[in-house]
Amino acid sequence: MVDTNAIERLIEPSLDALGYRIVRVVLSGSRGTTLQVMAERADDAPMSVEDCALISHSVSALLDVIDPIAGSYRLEISSPGVDRPLLRPADYDRFRGCEAKLELSVPLRGRKRFRGRLLGLSDGAIRLGTEAGEELLPLAAVARANLVFADAAAAAPRPARALRKTSSGRQPRAAPREH
Repeated sequence: MVDTNAIERLIEPSLDALGYRIVRVVLSGSRGTTLQVMAERADDAPMSVEDCALISHSVSALLDVIDPIAGSYRLEISSPGVDRPLLRPADYDRFRGCEAKLELSVPLRGRKRFRGRLLGLSDGAIRLGTEAGEELLPLAAVARANLVFADAAAAAPRPARALRKTSSGRQPRAAPREH
């Protein structure tokens, strides 16, 4: 089993030195194995194709040395995009005032899905302004949370570059654009 947290710890110092933050690292296998590294600029400027290429080269070099994934895989570098996932507690304060959709792992007063304006984080609960008033949602119960497109600051590029690891090494391969 591949430890994506270990991969994140491995690549984070390099990306931090380049001026980027890791949003998440995910390993999936729907169409072959893909390691997705979602990153954003530390200065909060929009990501460009050049940013994704720089991250790709840095991450690829680190993974070539450590080789944490057995067999071939694709490396996909992407920006969070307009429906950015909210993954860290700080995200709920950082995106205060933005509209978000949240899904809880367990129902709260008979509901699992909520949508509203982020009002921040308070004592382990997400404050969410909804049409019915303010909701306090336990952070520990959040299964999924994303910004809603209407309030996203800027459309970010989709995956800009992918690499396929082969028995002869890595060969550049353009990532398919999916909409």
